[in-house]
Amino acid sequence: MSHIASGPENEVSLPSADTGAPLAGITVLDFSRFLPGQLCTSVLADFGARVIRIENPRDIAKISSALGWDRLDQAERERIRAVDSLARNKQSVIVDIGHPDAADVLPPLIRLSSVIVEDYRPGMLDKLGWGYHDVEKLNRSINYCSLSFAGQSGPYRNKPGHDQIALALTGLLARVGEDPGKPSLPNIPLADVTCGLQGVIGILLATMATRQTGLGQQVDVSITESLMPFLAWLVSRLATGAKVASRDAPRIDVGIWRTSDHAFLCLTNMEPRFWERFCTAIGREDFAARQYDEAGYPAMRTAIEDIIGSRPIAAWLRIFQEHDVQAAPVNDISAALNDPHLRDREMIVEREAGGRTVPAIAPGVRLSRTPPRFRGLGEMPGSSTHAVLQELGLGDERIAALQASGCIGKNRS
Repeated sequence: MSHIASGPENEVSLPSADTGAPLAGITVLDFSRFLPGQLCTSVLADFGARVIRIENPRDIAKISSALGWDRLDQAERERIRAVDSLARNKQSVIVDIGHPDAADVLPPLIRLSSVIVEDYRPGMLDKLGWGYHDVEKLNRSINYCSLSFAGQSGPYRNKPGHDQIALALTGLLARVGEDPGKPSLPNIPLADVTCGLQGVIGILLATMATRQTGLGQQVDVSITESLMPFLAWLVSRLATGAKVASRDAPRIDVGIWRTSDHAFLCLTNMEPRFWERFCTAIGREDFAARQYDEAGYPAMRTAIEDIIGSRPIAAWLRIFQEHDVQAAPVNDISAALNDPHLRDREMIVEREAGGRTVPAIAPGVRLSRTPPRFRGLGEMPGSSTHAVLQELGLGDERIAALQASGCIGKNRS
C-alpha cells in the first residue's frame, strides 16, 4: 500500500473531513503562526483532522512585507502558498482576533472544534478573551495546545527566544560542533520541529483522555522543554558516574571524511564489529585492535584521511556497502530530495502548483491501513472565510458587514 494516498491528480479542492482517516471527526482551530504550530497542525491534517487556520490580517501584512510577497502578483503569491507543505490540507479563514466583532465569529468556531493550537506569548490570548479559561467556558471538551518558547509558567515564561536560544539553555548547543573554542549553530530548526511533534503527541494524549472523561485540558508544550529528551542518555551516564565526552573529544570510529572528488562521507562505526569491517574495507586491519587507543588517534586519523582521500565517493560507497560498513554521503538538500531510498519510500512526493512540479515532504509515520492523505495544496489566506462562516449559520449580509468592519478578510487576499 502506498505511503501517501491522494485525491484526483492536481486536486486543489477545499479540504474536508477524511472519513477513512485515523483523525477523522477531529476539528482543529489553528491560531499558530510559526513553524512549531504549523508543523503540528500539518501532521494532524495529513492524518484526517479538519484544520481551520485562523489568520490575522495584521500578521499576514507583516509577513508579506518582510518577505516581499506584497510586491508579487497574485499568481506568484498563490504559487508560493500552494508549495508550502505546512499549509496543505488546511482551510484558511481571515479573522482579526482583537476586533470587537470577533465575538460573533470565534465562539461558534470554538464550539465546533475539538482542538485549539496557538503559539502566542503566554497571556496574550487571555488579554484578548481567547485564553484557555475563556475557551473552556464555551467548550468543556476542547483540548487547548499552547506552544511557546519556555512554557506557560516559570521564570522564563515571558522570555522571548527562537530555536537557538532553546538549544543554548538546555545545554545542547554546548555539544554541537568540534571546535574546542566555541560551539556551532546548527543551521536547521531542530527545536522548532521537535516542539511541533511534541505538540502532536500532547494533543493525541489529551484527546484520548477526553474520550474517557468528556473533558478537555490545556496542553502546555515549549520549544525549550521539547529538547530535554535529548539529554536523557547524557543524564543517565552522569547518574552512573560514567564520563561524558566533551564536544571536541576525538573519536576515530565516527567522523566526516573528504574523498578524492571533494565530496564528504559520514562514517559511524562505533560498535567493534563495524569498526573491524571498516578497517578491513580500507586495508588497515591493524587498526581494528586500536579502536580505543586515544594516544594513537592522530597518526591513525592522518592515515585514514589519506586513504579516504585517494578514491571518489562512489567507489567508497560501493566498497563500504560490500563490507556492510555504516557509511553515507553528506548530501545537500537537492541530493536528499533525489535520494533513491527516500523516493522509493515516497518521503518526497511531487505535486503541481502554478504550472510547476514541486516537491513536498511526506509525514515520517507510516500506517499500513490509514496512510496520510494530500487532499489539497495550500490555499491563499481567507480562501475559506465565506464558506466556513456560512457553515456556522451566518448569512451573506452579516458576512458582508463583518468584512466591512475589518473583522474578517476578503477571500484570496
